[in-house]
Amino acid sequence: MHLNSVNGETEINRRDDLKEPLLQPPNGVAIDIPEQINDKGKKHRTVKFKIREVKCASCATSIESLLVNLNGVTSATVSPLEGQAAVEYVPDLVTAKQIKETIEGAGFPVDDFPEQEIAVCRLRIKGMACTSCSESVERALQMVDGVKKAVVGLALEEAKVHFDPNLTDTNHIIEAIEDAGFGADLISSGNDVNKAHLKLEGMNSEEDVTFIQTFLESAQGVNHVEMDLAEQKVTVSYDADFTGPRSLIQYINAASNGPSIYRASLFAPPKRRETEQQHETRMYRNQFLLSCLFSVPVFLFSMVLPMLPTFGNWLNYKIHNMLTIGMLLRWIFCTPVQFVIGRRFYWGAYHALRLKSANMDVLVALGTNAAYFYSVYIAIKALTSDTFEGQDFFETSAMLISFILLGKYLEVVAKGKTSDALAKLTDLAPDTAHLLTLDGEGNVISEIDISTQLIQRNDIIKIVPGEKVPVDGIVIDGQSHVNESMITGEAIPISKRPGDKVIGGTMNENGCLLVKATHVGAETALSQIVQLVEAAQLARAPVQKLADQISKFFVPTVVVAAFLTWLGWFIPGMAGLYPKHWIPKVMDEFELALQFGISVLVVACPCALGLATPTAVMVATGKGASQGVLIKGGNALEKAHKVKIIVFDKTGTLTVGKPEVVSAELFSHFSMEEFCDMVTAAEANSEHPIAKAVVEHAKKLRQKFGSHTEHVAEAKDFEVHTGAGVSGKVGGNIVLVGNKRLMRDYHVPVGSEVEKYISANEQLARTCILVAIDGKVAGAFAVTDPVKPEAKIVVSFLQSMGISSIMVTGDNWATATAIAKEVGIAKVFAETDPLGKADKIKELQLKGMTVAMVGDGINDSPALVAADVGMAIGAGTDVAIEAADIVLMKSNLEDVVTAIDLSRKTMSRIRLNYVWALGYNILGMPIAAGILYPTTGIRLPPWLAGACMAASSLSVVCSSLLLQSYKKPLHLKDSQTPV
Repeated sequence: MHLNSVNGETEINRRDDLKEPLLQPPNGVAIDIPEQINDKGKKHRTVKFKIREVKCASCATSIESLLVNLNGVTSATVSPLEGQAAVEYVPDLVTAKQIKETIEGAGFPVDDFPEQEIAVCRLRIKGMACTSCSESVERALQMVDGVKKAVVGLALEEAKVHFDPNLTDTNHIIEAIEDAGFGADLISSGNDVNKAHLKLEGMNSEEDVTFIQTFLESAQGVNHVEMDLAEQKVTVSYDADFTGPRSLIQYINAASNGPSIYRASLFAPPKRRETEQQHETRMYRNQFLLSCLFSVPVFLFSMVLPMLPTFGNWLNYKIHNMLTIGMLLRWIFCTPVQFVIGRRFYWGAYHALRLKSANMDVLVALGTNAAYFYSVYIAIKALTSDTFEGQDFFETSAMLISFILLGKYLEVVAKGKTSDALAKLTDLAPDTAHLLTLDGEGNVISEIDISTQLIQRNDIIKIVPGEKVPVDGIVIDGQSHVNESMITGEAIPISKRPGDKVIGGTMNENGCLLVKATHVGAETALSQIVQLVEAAQLARAPVQKLADQISKFFVPTVVVAAFLTWLGWFIPGMAGLYPKHWIPKVMDEFELALQFGISVLVVACPCALGLATPTAVMVATGKGASQGVLIKGGNALEKAHKVKIIVFDKTGTLTVGKPEVVSAELFSHFSMEEFCDMVTAAEANSEHPIAKAVVEHAKKLRQKFGSHTEHVAEAKDFEVHTGAGVSGKVGGNIVLVGNKRLMRDYHVPVGSEVEKYISANEQLARTCILVAIDGKVAGAFAVTDPVKPEAKIVVSFLQSMGISSIMVTGDNWATATAIAKEVGIAKVFAETDPLGKADKIKELQLKGMTVAMVGDGINDSPALVAADVGMAIGAGTDVAIEAADIVLMKSNLEDVVTAIDLSRKTMSRIRLNYVWALGYNILGMPIAAGILYPTTGIRLPPWLAGACMAASSLSVVCSSLLLQSYKKPLHLKDSQTPV
């Protein structure tokens, strides 16, 4: 048991709580978020650090004057007592590094100095086909001066870049990607959280632009304004505490400049991912159909019509020397396919080779060029010779490109389905909401329907039965049941009363609610979940390193293998080492060898290998999110399948987490009224659930035994003793409220009568809270926290999966043992403080075990970080979200099983994908090289090799999509109902 105060909020709608996102983003490398101040167009930053050897006020003054004289430093403050400095500067004129060097040059060592301000941006990357492509983009990004870290997700087709804004910007980053031969669009930069995109009417000249920009910049809460006269748009960065999109629109509409009348409306950029996916699908489909327009005639002229006597004679008619009509037609129809439709392969190959890497485009370009230019050579030779007889390969080149484009089209269609779960989450929020205007007494003055995007913090929204909740907020009036299954996966509607939180995207069932908006835009739980899942899909699973390593040397190996195949058939053929009847009538030794070489080049493409992991991770993280299990990336997904031991916290994890006082007893001369007053005063400042239960019970007892007037004295010298309790001075008395450890620490004797009371209650799995006044135990409370109904089944199910469970708690041994016995856990560590929990996990890890920790996040952050896989249970409004690898959105233990089972299923799917991908290459390459030809006469023509290569990528994506049908292994009905 921990009777300590948690850094939580005492009121659910406190200002700080409103600012805090429901799901905190994981710690990144950002050190200092740049603050944009409109001062002559220059943006200012503040950097804070410590300076050693500042011995007096004159030292501080001399440092300040030294810094202020630096060009670009607007202000500098140095505290001589703490040795701390805060410097405001313009990064366009001076860098943080120069500030540090100036101070150190004056003889003052600098500590805790942020090396550089780090900005983060996300980009959509176009044109990536395989792992080599994503590596090329990564390399191109890492070569940009100022880029600190770049992660490129192949399946998500996105890049996340951490960079120093003093050295580079998003435009340079996009240029670097385009220079590498790929397309790039900015999705978001780090300061996009509160941005309004508005469409403006009535803005006709530069004067209007200047007027509106100045007008908006003077508005309260506006940080930055970007104008676009050509597109008639304005983008405003704002502080959500002071303004919002609706206020900005009203502000612009109220402005007028002479004859100009301005009208602003919300500009919703089209859903980029969806439109781009449709565009890409359409592009590949059109390219394939266009390719077919030319390739089908080539195929007919080459394979079908020569077999029909009439057409065959006509196609074999010689135009000049040995050049036939059929050969000329094949040449004419193949050329646009090779150079117009197939130019994307040339472009991709050029950029890959320029970056000293090789990808699918290199293999395709090599194969089709070999076939095409050899065929051109045959055609020219036929034109100039009257005796030459040779076979062209124009159909190989044209059909190969067509099959690859068909494969890409099918792959893009399939890949679009991998992010279906995410798209469904994004679409949960309703389009409109009923906005109420209230007077000072809380009466409704007006009600209007507005776009959900125009809702601002502290707006009052009416939600009628059957409607979705538009944003996160707090119920201020009305009662209803809200179905939160679309967010948390929990099927049972949850009762909502005034003071309860509601989540955007959930469904109001049966009553009318008035909700005060607390989190809007990118701060809502729904947005945070989407961001978390997107980040997870971008993160690379360690298992993908295998594919990355293979693909690095794969393409060069394939090129060498293709060349050796050609030599292996050509030289023995010329030397007469195999029978002449092996060579088809229309070919010679060179042509047969060339066909085998091209087939090897094409069949061995590593596309499928690159897609094996990211597509499975995308589907699994999306599927998990739709069931209330948020997995933070491939790393967590991969580690979870290795877990052999799960460490459970007790309070709030195995138990309901809402303690109740079941009995209270006095052991002193104090009256119950005095006793309750002192306990209430001492515990009033504690946020711990047990403390709240004790205060609530003490107040009820006071009303029962004393007067109904409530007067709570204030505790002075209040102190929290982590894992033990609290202490303070109430009136003239020193009051201690906590467990036996606290009494021991303060040398308070615990008599036999008290021991007997403790022992009797601990046998019933109750926790005893002792109250000592002036060094003597004055009374005690017995607290119970009911065990979650599903806990026993989950522990048993985990055991059947080969996973053993351990309980680690701060509560006393007797209570901990009783709870453990009830749920079926054999091993218990009790009376452990938060750091002790982390140490226990490290002990288990030293024995070579992969350990998962499940905690409710109140005191479990150190343990969640220490574990191989940290699982935060509950709705996730605290620091546990940051610490955990997996967030279980419901307070339901069955999702621990779901998380591990989903991880196991995903890893087995990834392995199967590798079997598919490598299997194609291992089987395909020898067949393409002609290993079966001597004995069976079976050979793989290049166009068929292209079809096999396309099929391998498609099979891997479809294999990953099968994870969409994942079902929970353990589904307990009414598991939320308390015992």
